Amino acid sequence: MSSTAVLVMSIVFWLVAWFINTRLSRMEPKTQIGQTSVNLAIPFLFGAALIGLWEGITVGFEVPSVLLPPPSMIWERITNSIPILWADFQQTYLKAVLSGYVMGCGLGFIIAIVVDRSPFFKAGIMPIGNLVSALPIIGIAPIMVMWFGFDWQSKAAVVVVMTFFPMLVNTVAGLAAANSMERDLMKTYAASYWQSLFKLRLPAAMPFIFNALKINSTLALIGAIVAEFFGTPIVGMGFRISAEVGRLNVDMVWAEIFVAALAGSLSYGAIALMERSVTFWHPSNRK
Repeated sequence: MSSTAVLVMSIVFWLVAWFINTRLSRMEPKTQIGQTSVNLAIPFLFGAALIGLWEGITVGFEVPSVLLPPPSMIWERITNSIPILWADFQQTYLKAVLSGYVMGCGLGFIIAIVVDRSPFFKAGIMPIGNLVSALPIIGIAPIMVMWFGFDWQSKAAVVVVMTFFPMLVNTVAGLAAANSMERDLMKTYAASYWQSLFKLRLPAAMPFIFNALKINSTLALIGAIVAEFFGTPIVGMGFRISAEVGRLNVDMVWAEIFVAALAGSLSYGAIALMERSVTFWHPSNRK
């Protein structure tokens, strides 16, 4: 098939998908299954049309693969490099990201509970938290590599630093979300601090906590990948991206980007589904 034909077909597919999505967005299904199907179909069609247009432009205008490879070339690289991509995924995501994410979010949550009981700590640690959260990754990563070595432990340490303070700040803000009337009601029931915490203040803080968890799910992956640029064994997403860019193997770079985007999207989606089940009472989740 000629490059012109590919370009024309991609434009036609884009227009058809756009027309269908416009119709779908105006539909009002009466059942939950129908609404869920529409909500899934719209982003799927939009993504497919975007990929088709990408393919048509890169092939039709003969864009050099070094600048932007077509999706078909990236997919071929993915299918031919599954063992390498899986090893990089294990090193970066399963080891560094998950361990750092759990430690950073868990520690931020625990410290937030401690800080909430002490106005002195709250006044002292919150400005420091805002300061540290603004530190650039490229400044933290080399220090962590020197402290913890070149393996995944140093990348997990970077993830801990990046996820700790968003969780701390959001949890402290969430614990203050319960209004004075609700707190006074708990006092009239002679509720202790811990009873008030677990039965009122933590449930009220859950939207804030899940907001931090969703933000950290993407920050953790970005932090681990960037940290691998400053020293790592010969495996990992960040190492592979850095090495393959130097060899001008841009299709492999995009393959790693695809894996990272897929992992980050699935993590975010899993947390969002968990949030809907836990905070079903919140106005944002009501029908």
